[in-house]
Amino acid sequence: MAKLRVPAKPAAGLVGLLGVFGLGMALVLFLFLAGTQTIAPDEFAVRQVYLGPGKGVQEDIYGPGTHLVVPGYEKLHVFPRDMQVLDLNNTEGQVASPHEDRRHAPAIKIQTSEGYQVTVDISVLYRVVDPYTVVTQVGGGRIYETTIVARRADKILRQTLGQLNAEDFYSDKVRMAKAEDARHLLQEDLKTWGIQVWGVLIRDYNYDQRYQQAIEDRKIQDQKVFKNQAEAVAASREAEKNRVLAEGQATIDVELERGRSEVRKIRAEADLYSRQRIAEGDKLVALAEAEGTRLENNALQQAGASNLVGLEMAEAMDGTEVIIVSTTGPGAVNPLDLDALLEGW
Repeated sequence: MAKLRVPAKPAAGLVGLLGVFGLGMALVLFLFLAGTQTIAPDEFAVRQVYLGPGKGVQEDIYGPGTHLVVPGYEKLHVFPRDMQVLDLNNTEGQVASPHEDRRHAPAIKIQTSEGYQVTVDISVLYRVVDPYTVVTQVGGGRIYETTIVARRADKILRQTLGQLNAEDFYSDKVRMAKAEDARHLLQEDLKTWGIQVWGVLIRDYNYDQRYQQAIEDRKIQDQKVFKNQAEAVAASREAEKNRVLAEGQATIDVELERGRSEVRKIRAEADLYSRQRIAEGDKLVALAEAEGTRLENNALQQAGASNLVGLEMAEAMDGTEVIIVSTTGPGAVNPLDLDALLEGW
């Protein structure tokens, strides 16, 4: 029985077609990657043409996006448009990545006006504002960081901060004012290269060891003087407070004594008034009693008073033994004659 065989030609043709298509896509991708350049959102660029009548750096600025670039004919010089930092210190290592926005350089040694040496850590904040000027005056890439920013900053900072004396570094006001002067001078210098300076920040400063101890001792002595002055002022304020408190307490004591005197005076007046009223009452009672006695005496001197006296005597002798005496003849006794009876006693 004969076997049917499928021809291989159509399959080989399909594979070849797919291979050509894949090769074409790879070529297109290669041409796209080789012929375009992407600018990030925080970047901008200028075009440089190498051949033809328009040869040279073009003044047009290219913003973020993907731009067509013909290899060998032209190139885009890309620069960061955000803030850049130049750190001048001896404690941090070099930044490895060339695309970082922060660069490192050694700290600056400042010779002060009186001859002291101060090592100063400084940060310079800047940014590229004119990439065309940077390319034409300095060159492409990030060469401007070392050849322009770092060198010019080192020179101007030495000159400006060198006008300070050792004591000025301890004064925030003086130190920051001089840093601002350095920023103005550096801005005027770097703007000719298309770079704008935003700030000069003095982060730290250290004297040589032989001067550092002397300055610290002097500062400590100054602080002791200020401390003693503050303590003297505090003692003066404490004495003043005590004086005011004593005067206040004395005023309170005087007022209390005055109040007590007033109370004693009122009580004495009340006692005098009471005694006066009692004396007046006693006087009226005595006068009334005297008047009663006078009236009684007057009554006894009237007719029939002797009978009244006898009745009184009878009442007084009520309950006594009765003695019968003769009332006539010699040795007669008149019981109503009180004077004769009294004489007999």
